[in-house]
Amino acid sequence: MDMRAFTDKVKIFVKSGDGGDGMNSFKAYKGKPACGPDGGDGGKGGDVYFVGDKDKNDLIEFRFRSKYRAGNGDRGGSNLCSGKSGEDIIISVPLGTLVKDAESGKVLFDAYEDGEKYRLLEGGRSGKGNARFTTATRHAPDFAQKGQKTKPHTLILELKVIADVGLVGFPNVGKSTLLSKISAARPKIANYHFTTLSPNLGVVRYYDDSFVAADIPGLIEGASDGAGLGHDFLRHIERTRMIVHVLDISGMEGRDPLEDFETINGELSAYSETLGKLPMLVACNKTDCYGAEENLARFRKKYGKKYGIFPISALNGEGTEELVKAAIALLKTLPPAERIPADEFVFEEEDPNDFEIVKDGADFVLLGGLVDMLCRNVVLNKPESMAYFQRTLKRRGVFKELEKLGCKEGDTVIVGDVEFEYVP
Repeated sequence: MDMRAFTDKVKIFVKSGDGGDGMNSFKAYKGKPACGPDGGDGGKGGDVYFVGDKDKNDLIEFRFRSKYRAGNGDRGGSNLCSGKSGEDIIISVPLGTLVKDAESGKVLFDAYEDGEKYRLLEGGRSGKGNARFTTATRHAPDFAQKGQKTKPHTLILELKVIADVGLVGFPNVGKSTLLSKISAARPKIANYHFTTLSPNLGVVRYYDDSFVAADIPGLIEGASDGAGLGHDFLRHIERTRMIVHVLDISGMEGRDPLEDFETINGELSAYSETLGKLPMLVACNKTDCYGAEENLARFRKKYGKKYGIFPISALNGEGTEELVKAAIALLKTLPPAERIPADEFVFEEEDPNDFEIVKDGADFVLLGGLVDMLCRNVVLNKPESMAYFQRTLKRRGVFKELEKLGCKEGDTVIVGDVEFEYVP
């Protein structure tokens, strides 16, 4: 496999749809050109969804398409007709994909289950048509509200495979061969380093029990510092419940298996304290090769009391049944894997400082994000809240803008459902 073919971390840009503008319209009949407002609301903008898909294996498609936009809402129509809502966009990702905010690094969603759907961004709110602004004292409002404009956001998609057991070890120690022997997985196998350049998953079944094993590409010394593809590989072990450390116990490539064992364990601990504490079984592979018996005896003497050690020959399957049974027994004592919890995070789609002022006859109407913020926070029958309301309008420059537009003492200013006489 081409190293560039596997992609497990990408940056993408997403945007929910803008809300459609409300319509400023009046009924008109023959001989009666203006018979009252009939402008409808705009359509709501489309939402952005993510969904987990068990049939996807990596994030390579996002290398060729990085921008995703939901549909905008349509403008409202006359005769109180609402605009059509924008189409949602659904982005499918492999199971185990973390969706993160690029700026803060916070986790927004973990695609943990197949078919699980998550709304990441909500479409912009629709603008109200002029018919919605009719009151007992205002019969013919000559304005409509604009739809909410949404902002694009930058996300990081990071794949961390979901598996019960992670197979780790130096390159060419037999991890892929072992996985192919104990499961139906058929990874590419060849007698040279880094044959495996992406995690391979296989379901291991033993009578009524089963578990998912991941063949993690071969680690090297310095992997925790990013040597080789260290960080990319180590990321995929973080979700596993336990580790099977595969060793070339024969030392046929000129390395000492005991030193290999200590090196890989050191890299796991250096990358993450959690990885260093995961339960571990040791598969001493290539026992059918010259030198294996002596090295196995040395290994048992040093580590036999701390780890379960299983001599195997992955090539012919010798010893693999005992390894699988031990892994199943150990997994039954461990808590189930859990999704990575989302961080507390809210996208700010509309600036609460933004506002616009439109003139409706002699009245001045305030619209925009500032109005939405005030409507959420102001309680009309509480003096303190109304004082906050007045201070906010002054601090945000609303009064200065009103004066620029010719607002005089005694003129009516409308903010949401609040009407008041302007006093400089």
